[in-house]
Order: sequence, then structure tokens, then C-alpha cells
Amino acid sequence: MIKAILFDLDGTLVDTLADIATVMNGFLRSRSWPEHPEEDYRQMVGRGLANLIRAAIPASEAHRSDELYDEVFTVYDSMGIGASQPYPGAIETLEALNAAGIPLAVVSNKPDAITKKMMAGLFSDIRFALVRGGLDGVAPKPDPSSAFEAARACGAAPADCAFVGDSDVDMKTAVAAGMLPIGAAWGFRGEVELRAAGATLIAASIANVPGLILS
Repeated sequence: MIKAILFDLDGTLVDTLADIATVMNGFLRSRSWPEHPEEDYRQMVGRGLANLIRAAIPASEAHRSDELYDEVFTVYDSMGIGASQPYPGAIETLEALNAAGIPLAVVSNKPDAITKKMMAGLFSDIRFALVRGGLDGVAPKPDPSSAFEAARACGAAPADCAFVGDSDVDMKTAVAAGMLPIGAAWGFRGEVELRAAGATLIAASIANVPGLILS
């Protein structure tokens, strides 16, 4: 029986694609480097900001990705919520899960400070046992460390948790943690990638998640 639900952030709870493209393309433009179509960022996100920078900058500049991190982080952090919005039905679904007494957590590879700021701004009325983004010294997803921390915060064993996410990284995290992997087909990647990465269940929309888990 599922006793707690963990969610990814980008592409799962919130559509952040336009803001990510705006930040990264603005940075690339400032360096006179080639920009990318917004849709291309669907495949670049999910592994944390450092990997996003590495994927977006020219291959010839990849050795500089670490030194560029602080500059990109500052721009993204200063944007705040920007144009990012919860997916349709996200707030209502989370409210219903709160009302049902199901502990919730967020586990993201987005920098922790930005993750917390976005969640506080968009989901201020939702109770979460833990909101965890990427932290220095903590292995990012698909390492299961943060998922285990979230399970503990929810008071549930990993085997009693579901992990909902839109990328292969999320499904691999769920599998590594021994959680139920639920693919968010409404997000950035799609069903084919999610199933290939180990999704046991696929939800067409976030509103479908409670019915898949709690029925």
C-alpha cells in the first residue's frame, strides 16, 4: 500500500521550460554562443544546473562549465518564479492528497534554493514533509539518497512510497530507491522514455495520479 508520494518539480509539478530556455539563451547570447530552440531544452533538463550548462554551451567550451555555474545560477535565482506555472490540476490534486492525509515530498535536481523559492511561491497552501533540491555534497538523482531522505521525512518505508516524475532520471531514482515509479506523461519527455527507464505506471495527467496509486 502506498503511504507517501514523492514528486519531481520541473516537468512534473511545474512547467518551467520557457523560463529555463529564457535564462540559458540569454546567457548564451551574452557570450555570443549559439542559442537553442525552447523545445531542445526538454532533453537538457533533469540532471541539475551544472549538467544543463554543460549541455547548452558549445562543446568546445565544456571545460568551462564549472566556472560558469555561479553566473547562470545568479540569473536564474533572480528571475524568481518568472513565467513558470503549475500544470493544470496540480494544485487541486495536491490539495486532495493533503486532505486524504497522504504525506508528500518534492525531490528535484534543481538547485535547492531555487526549488524552495518556487515551491513556496506556487504551492504555499500545500503541506510537504520535505522539499529538497540539489545540494553541494549530495549526489543528485538518480542516486536515491534524497529519495530516501524524503521517505524518512514522510514517515514511510521506501517500498511504501511512489515517485512521480517526467524523466528517465526520476524513474531510475525510483527503481534505485525501491519505490513505485510513476511516469508523468504530461511532462518534458514522454511515455516511451519513461517506460524504458522503468516506469511501472504512466499517468496522462497529474489528476490521474491519486486514482492510480490509491484505488
